[in-house]
Amino acid sequence: MQGRRVAVTGIGVVAPAGIGKDAFWAGLLAPAPNGFRQIEDWDPAPYFDNPKEARRSDRVSQFTLAAAAEALEQAGDITADPARRGTFVGTGVGGIGTLEEQIEVRLSKGERRVSPFLVPMMMANAPAATISMRYGWQGPCENTVTACAAGTHAIGNAARMIADGRADIVMAGGAEAPFTPTAVAGFGNMTALSNSGDSRPFDTNRDGFVMAEGAAILVLEEWDMAISRGATILGEVLGSASTADAHHITAPSPGGAGAVNCMQLAMEDAGITPPQVRHINAHGTSTDKNDAAEAEAIAKVFGTDVASPLVTSTKGITGHALGGAGALEAVAVLLAMHHRQVPPTAGLVEPDPELPGINIVRDTPADWEPGPSLSNSFGFGGHNGTLVLGPGT
Repeated sequence: MQGRRVAVTGIGVVAPAGIGKDAFWAGLLAPAPNGFRQIEDWDPAPYFDNPKEARRSDRVSQFTLAAAAEALEQAGDITADPARRGTFVGTGVGGIGTLEEQIEVRLSKGERRVSPFLVPMMMANAPAATISMRYGWQGPCENTVTACAAGTHAIGNAARMIADGRADIVMAGGAEAPFTPTAVAGFGNMTALSNSGDSRPFDTNRDGFVMAEGAAILVLEEWDMAISRGATILGEVLGSASTADAHHITAPSPGGAGAVNCMQLAMEDAGITPPQVRHINAHGTSTDKNDAAEAEAIAKVFGTDVASPLVTSTKGITGHALGGAGALEAVAVLLAMHHRQVPPTAGLVEPDPELPGINIVRDTPADWEPGPSLSNSFGFGGHNGTLVLGPGT
């Protein structure tokens, strides 16, 4: 990434696999659950001053605020001018829970009973705005809505703010709370969801994705500022890219052409070549066409020999958190660097023989020497996003 270097100095996670980065990592190494990946017994109270404030915040913003709190605690004492502190949070469907709830109120009780807080609770920029207002960060406060690529695009765009000098520090990530009856019915009726409730990336018996919720926030910081204040550097955003398939509203382009272009551009942005890439966190949704297109794209760019990058899909554990997925997976890459292990692709029992033989981590974690890694996200609408992350050295 041309311009100023971008360090990662904080990580925060709220996910069914675990709340907090340590619990999340343990969850990534645990057996795969079955069914929708929802956060049970969620209590937003610790992150709000009073119950009324929590009730006026959609679940997606509650998750974001909780993840931001953990990330900022790890980042430590931040010295940047508040006008140079930004926020950038992606989401796919925003406050859809509030929207559906209030539609039901209108239909059953009439228009005058619709909450005046409907609009600020449902709007897609609410998660970014919520953490900006909570902490008084007055720099750019932005949002991206690119379906399942939103979290990845948000982190890439936030890093460019720092590299280009628009901000010195940015809270960036993605969040989603998509579980409403209508949303579940919509995904189900388009035959995108797994009937078995198992997420089985790259498996011959994969039958669709398993919907999930959650949020992840990274504190991104100008490298020299992080060094000067003695921050612990957890990783580096080396580059990113965004492309469009321009092919179909839900299906990936044949042969993964858009994904190939996106990965190549991201590596070019990072100033690295394919042989330098050590690990890929695949989008790996457990849908037939996505897994096939991504496997073919990875094989075209990196080959299929034993020296090719270690590939994993953490969605076997996390499920697919839509616009929050890319941020959760960026965290998974950074934690894999910290623990010097790549999590296995949970749910993968019988690799699809029709797919290229890419180097997928199976059964047990793979020890590795951390190096440049890709995190891929591909969304409905043909949106492609790739991050290049490096260890904090």
